[in-house]
This record gives sequence, C-alpha cells and structure tokens, in this order.
Amino acid sequence: MALDSRPQVMENPARRFVLNITRIRLDWGGCFRPQFKSISAFRGKTKKRLIPGLLLLCIAWMPFASGSPASSLTPQSLKIKKDAFGVLPGGKAVDLYTLANTHGMKVRVMTYGVVIVSLNVPDRNGQSADVVLGYDHLEGYLAKSPYFGAIVGRFGNRIKDARFTLDGKEYTLGKNNPPNTLHGGFKGFDKVLWLGQPFENKDEVGLILQYTSPDGEEGYPGTVHVTVTYSLNDKNEFGIHYHATTDKATPITLASHSAFNLAGEGSGDILGHVLMLNADHFTPFDSTLIPTGEILSVKGTPLDFTKPTAVGLRIEGKNDQLTYGHGYDGNFVINRQGPGLALAARIYEPTTGRVMEIDTTEPGEQFYSGNSLDGTITGKHGHVYKQHSGFCLLTQHYPDSPNRPEFPSSILRPGRTYLSTTIYRFSTR
Repeated sequence: MALDSRPQVMENPARRFVLNITRIRLDWGGCFRPQFKSISAFRGKTKKRLIPGLLLLCIAWMPFASGSPASSLTPQSLKIKKDAFGVLPGGKAVDLYTLANTHGMKVRVMTYGVVIVSLNVPDRNGQSADVVLGYDHLEGYLAKSPYFGAIVGRFGNRIKDARFTLDGKEYTLGKNNPPNTLHGGFKGFDKVLWLGQPFENKDEVGLILQYTSPDGEEGYPGTVHVTVTYSLNDKNEFGIHYHATTDKATPITLASHSAFNLAGEGSGDILGHVLMLNADHFTPFDSTLIPTGEILSVKGTPLDFTKPTAVGLRIEGKNDQLTYGHGYDGNFVINRQGPGLALAARIYEPTTGRVMEIDTTEPGEQFYSGNSLDGTITGKHGHVYKQHSGFCLLTQHYPDSPNRPEFPSSILRPGRTYLSTTIYRFSTR
C-alpha cells in the first residue's frame, strides 16, 4: 500500500470493536497476552456482566455489520455528527467527527492523523472551553504542527540513533529528531489519512479509525493493521482504545499527543496547574533525551509529583533532567499492582476548577511541559502559543524500549494482539 493511500477496512467492524474494548494482560517478561474482559468487568465488576455486555455491543453494532451508517441521536442524548474538514494536497477529503454528551462535553476528531481538533469541557460554573491546543483549519496541521492532538506511532517517543536490532536483524529508521527517531519518523501515523466509522449506543458514542501500515514504512518491519477507537460517555469519560496486529515482529507503542491547557487553550501558561503523578520512579535520560537504562526514585528531585504540586514550582530547579529537556520531558514509571487500568495522573487548574484524571493500561507516562513552544506558532483564534502554553501526558511504553531488554517489551509478534486503553476523566472542584 502506498504511504498516502486510504486504510483498509477490516471485514467485521462489530467484531473489531468488541476486540478493541477488551483489555490486555501485560506480561512484564515481554509478551502481549490478550485477556478478554468487558469494560465493566475491567473496572472491577463481576464477570457475570461480560456476556450480556458483549451481546448489547453486538446488537448495537448490527447496523455497521450490514454497512448502514449511524444517525445522530436526539438533542437530549449522546450524539455524533460528521462534517468536512478540508482536502489533502493529493485531493483526498478529510472528515471531522463531533462527539457530544449531555453535560456539555464535546470532542472533535479528524481523520487525518486521528487528531483531536478540540475538546470542550465545562468549568466549575458550567462555562465550556476548549482545553487542547491546535489549529482552526486543516492547513495549520499540514504546515506546522508539533503533533498537536495526533496519535503518534508506529513507535511513540524516541529510539536511540534511529535503529534497533530485532531477532538478529538491524533496522534503520528515519532520523527526524537527530540523532534519534521520534514518534514514528518523518511520516508517522500522525501524517496519514485514516478511515473513520462512527458508532453510538445508549451508553456512549464514538469513532473507530483504521489504518494499515505497510511493511517497511519508515523502516519498521511488518504490515500492521491498526485500529484506534475514541469513545465518550455521560460520565465525562473520554476513552482511547488501541488495537493492532502484525505479520512480522515489530516494535509498537501508540500514544495520544494532545497538548492540554485546562484553563482553555490560548489562556496563558500551564505553570499554575497542580499535578499529581502516580509514579515513584522515572527513567533518566541523557542529553539527547534517550533513557540511560536506569530506573531511579523521584524522591528528593524536582521530578517528584507524588503529591499535588504546581508544575512551575520547581521547573527551573538544578537538575540534569530539567536542563536536558528545557523543562519537564521525561518518562515516569506508573505505580501499579498488576495488569489493567491504573491511575497515571491527576491535574487540577485552580482558576476554573477543571480536573483531569488519566487511567491507563500502559506502564509509563511521558510528562512534557511544552518547552519547545516559542511563540512562532499561531493556533486557534489567533492565539500565539508561547513556552509552556500546554502540557502533554503521553501514556506509553518506555522510550527506546526496542533497544532496552530490561524495559517492558514493546515488541508485537504475529499471532499476538496489541491492546491498550487510556481513559481521560473530567470533573470540577
């Protein structure tokens, strides 16, 4: 398949979605082992709900199995709609889907790069604001975008010297972040057109997006079929569910690169946001932001966010990690008791009262404080994005894990399934 060709549709969307909302048991020795559970069971409910839940999903998805489109629900319920969002240079149309719940939360997603174009969330007074950085039009994302809102892959984050060895063979990747590769290379998953298919049921609305990455794309081995599912419910939970298979062993870790400002995009810096990271340890990195292989305690360092702390309180502290990253830009090891969803982070914006909590099945999270934003990007509504205008929290496997056998493995092999979920939960106080 050509790099800019449209993704292939999987043969049974209903079955794929059921697989997509299942979760993974991560074998810390390095294997991906599917463990099929319903969302409710995964959150600790009884297993008795598994079969009815899957039946309801299948019933809700019968229109897609026959090829009929979803329709918008009544104004009093969850709803989804589709609009045009411009045309790529090659002439292919980009679609924009809007997901909305009954509490004023609204998410807009485009099919180019699976980009979250906007995410509107109410504050403590019920006033809604868009809390992600980005552009008003497609042209901004095509011209100059530091991964705003996109899904990054085939391997999110950095790989040292743009190469890795797998099963005795060395693979060379594009050095788009010299001397390393970053977020999949020169043309990663953020720069391709995906195929979108909406869905809705009584509990949630969402969008299934699919892309087939051909063998050798950006130097990676194997043809990889990828599905990303976005979902929104009336609990103000926005979910991202990842599903992938391959015909050759290959590294894979997918992540959402939204840059958040809970006071509203364009409202200033995020240094006053109060952050808690559920991480007692981090993976230190060198001057090129590549992990050294160590896993160290955050205790006694400016990287200790185990208790709620303002982002800007220690950002100028004397620490190699802050010097190398020009602020925060490192991977944290999430505290967890076992496989499944675990709390990764909680962040609070005092002036609006907005709170965002992140649960994930991933072992790590990259906290980035918008250090490279320098005022050269003009985003939505003419807002100029200066340093620290937004922050990212990417749930992920550790950077450079293909070259680090001591890290949790990111290698997906034929016959295995990559499954990963991250939930963003919004509230106020």
